[in-house]
Amino acid sequence: MKIISSREYFRNTLIALTVDELVDPEGFPMTRAIVHHPGSAVVLARDSRGRILLVRQFRAPARQFVWELPAGKIDEGETAMQAARRELKEETGFTAGRWSKLVGFWASPGFLGEKMTIYLAEALRPGPAQPMDDERIERRWFTLKELEAGIAGGRIVDGKTMIGLYAWKLRRRPAK
Repeated sequence: MKIISSREYFRNTLIALTVDELVDPEGFPMTRAIVHHPGSAVVLARDSRGRILLVRQFRAPARQFVWELPAGKIDEGETAMQAARRELKEETGFTAGRWSKLVGFWASPGFLGEKMTIYLAEALRPGPAQPMDDERIERRWFTLKELEAGIAGGRIVDGKTMIGLYAWKLRRRPAK
């Protein structure tokens, strides 16, 4: 890919919006509006009973409260794993003794430059949550059956949560 020009229309601490003139790797020219984002780390925290921890908070773009896996933006100078550890502690108070990467994916690659990386956190230890000043977070443990029913019934509507659960279920499945 070759960028011919890029014009920035907006920037804040979370995103930047540009309109880019570019040529793809096969030589096809295009103009695209792109929302640039530093990426996010997501945590599927699983306790010794096999339950998954979700957090509930109001999401302004969705105009509703949403149950979701703990997650947040990767700060400058941070790796995705470091952000995952920080977000789990901030949003839930938990720390984990075992970490492994489940999956990485582009949230909406048609216009959004946000890559999300989901980690499995196990061997959990409780502690006090440390939410940001503008966050009000509720947390709750869900069984696999409850999560599947919530997705099927439209009560769990967050994409990263669905992808994380699917990736975790694939990992648990025995190889054929």
